[in-house]
Amino acid sequence: MSELPPDPPRLRAILAHLDTQLAENETVAIYLRLQRGAVQAALTKAEAPPPRRPRLPKGGAGLGPVTQISVRPTFVVQQKRTPRGPEASIIHVADCSMIEGTPHPVTEHDARVALTDPTIEPCSFCRPDTELGIDVA
Repeated sequence: MSELPPDPPRLRAILAHLDTQLAENETVAIYLRLQRGAVQAALTKAEAPPPRRPRLPKGGAGLGPVTQISVRPTFVVQQKRTPRGPEASIIHVADCSMIEGTPHPVTEHDARVALTDPTIEPCSFCRPDTELGIDVA
């Protein structure tokens, strides 16, 4: 795919067009989903606030290493409940459009561990197992 524009309005227009195309053309849906994922990633990057540089006190001394305090979850667990009881839980990449209900954020490590559990499945749409570099057979 060619370079995507950096501004949110044009990225949203492209995303809306790709969603329409997905709905109308099932035969090219896989390719369009890949393109949609690239546009979503570019939109997230374009809308993210620029990273702030820490201010040094006068003289530049007194600060230890900079650590990141809050981390956005990159994976979520979707739990399905039915009248017959709970179904297998599903792990998604956090921005997956196939998430239903209230997702529960998990860390990358927890997502890896969860995917080793036979009662938890990876989403077949966003493929978190591929994102994590593991093979779920």
